[in-house]
Amino acid sequence: MMRDPYQLFTDQLSKCRRILITTHVRPDGDALGTVAALAMGLKQKKIDSTIILLSKIPSKYSFIFDDNALAHIDGADGLPANLDLDAFDGLLVADTGTWSQLPGMQTVFEKWHKPKLVLDHHLTQENWADLKLVDTTAAAAAEVAAQLFDSWGITIDRAIATALYVALVSDTGWFQFSNTRPYTMRLAATLMEAGVDTDRLNIVLNQNERKERVFLQTRVMQSLQLLAGDKVAMMTVTRDDFTQTGAGVPATENLVNIPLQIANVEASLLFVEPPEGGPVRISLRSKGQLDCAQFAQQFGGGGHARAAGMKLSMPLEDAIRAITHKLAGIAF
Repeated sequence: MMRDPYQLFTDQLSKCRRILITTHVRPDGDALGTVAALAMGLKQKKIDSTIILLSKIPSKYSFIFDDNALAHIDGADGLPANLDLDAFDGLLVADTGTWSQLPGMQTVFEKWHKPKLVLDHHLTQENWADLKLVDTTAAAAAEVAAQLFDSWGITIDRAIATALYVALVSDTGWFQFSNTRPYTMRLAATLMEAGVDTDRLNIVLNQNERKERVFLQTRVMQSLQLLAGDKVAMMTVTRDDFTQTGAGVPATENLVNIPLQIANVEASLLFVEPPEGGPVRISLRSKGQLDCAQFAQQFGGGGHARAAGMKLSMPLEDAIRAITHKLAGIAF
């Protein structure tokens, strides 16, 4: 008889006294909210945790950590040399199950002798974790975390509820995306009953942008092109765009969704040329006719059926040519 995966996960976590928690590079609201909620939930079980983040926290999400006095290690420039891995009983990775989303981690942890756990909802997975809790029907990693808490008897207080709510609205587009399911809405109601201030979160997350992001959005919209008989939208963010606006890569979050407002557009692409150099980052969104995860896997990327990402180590123009060439063979 197969054991309950949530029970297996709690059994493993219960063996830990101190655990290292992380998430994917360039974390979004789901990643950060879930990580914060996990740290606070584990504390109820007398399990200490240390959070390490592989990118700077986007300013609009920093309150999740500040409000709850959640410290974190800055791993944006690599893992600290003085990080004592022997002090931890395990590694808990939220919102990703692939090494490509965890730069610098594979060489350190691939042969680490302590348990590696993954809590995720993405279709694209690798097999390096010792134990996985993955629900690909979940709208967000936060849903998986919430069910873990319920299974483990962890109280979802106001602080945890707020972190989970931020995660939930981030990955569902405030409940507009097709991944929103009945459980999503029931969970949202439970979180509100726990004391989430939805009005404050709307202001902090939607009406609190830095002017640099708005300037960047204006430039990106000017790059909009429609391809494949107006079925595919494409936008670019160049190094010059970042320089001219003073915005950083986090300011590109969700810009790829804007062209989906156009009636005929079935898929949207955003090409980002990082100001610091490195691979071109491509975000892909679909209304349903294109399986984004399947398409992204051709280029070593992954994600969900309607939202995925890729990285290509080539000049921007070559990346655009490679992706659009592949898309040209798809019948919309």
